[in-house]
Amino acid sequence: MSDKVLIIEDEPTLARLVTYNLSQEGYETEVVGNGAEGLHRAIHDSYAVIFLDLMLPGMNGFEVLQKLRQHGVKTPVIILTARNAEEEVVQGLRLGADDYITKPFGVAELLARTSAVLRRSRNEEGKPVVPSGGEKVIALGDLQIFPEKYEVFLNGEWISLRPKEFEVLLYLAERPGIVITRDDLMNVVWGFDYVGGQRTVDVHVSSLRKKLELNQQSVQIESIRGVGYKLIVNRKASAPGR
Repeated sequence: MSDKVLIIEDEPTLARLVTYNLSQEGYETEVVGNGAEGLHRAIHDSYAVIFLDLMLPGMNGFEVLQKLRQHGVKTPVIILTARNAEEEVVQGLRLGADDYITKPFGVAELLARTSAVLRRSRNEEGKPVVPSGGEKVIALGDLQIFPEKYEVFLNGEWISLRPKEFEVLLYLAERPGIVITRDDLMNVVWGFDYVGGQRTVDVHVSSLRKKLELNQQSVQIESIRGVGYKLIVNRKASAPGR
């Protein structure tokens, strides 16, 4: 059975483009042109992934996303946003979006992001165990990062990260204790031609912190005001009987 995808988009040309390319890859697609109907379908039907335009008539994409998460719908959401709309991206991520694509976008990017979101979603449902064998691993105290699999474990617990969150953490973990500027993170993780601002970095670091703090704070990301961030690993072991 093919994966079913919901496309909530009011621009017919774009909706057809997304539908055609996903269908060519074997996905079953449904298109809805307004937020209210999209919300209804997303709540009452099952989808592998949802593509959500933010500027919808009536109920906008932000409202749809917020209500979806309030209803406990965990379906991965990829938001569709205009280029240079960093504030939209930031708000969408904070409301629970899993990824975003800026318009206009290429077919390769569309398919790659769809595949990546689905892979992460299925890994989370499967609750993977710590990998073993010959994989490359970066180990810092209780933190284990597997770059080839985009997987992170802290205190033996698997941590679910978005791709950019993972890449930010990986770059910091490869340089523990060293201050990394926001510009460095922006250029390495998002690329030199990224049109967004440094707030994108801050949002991803903030999300990373929340996920790491759930695991006994053995790894922390420290802010260096006006400069950037550095990764601090607490290696101090508790001494028995003291």
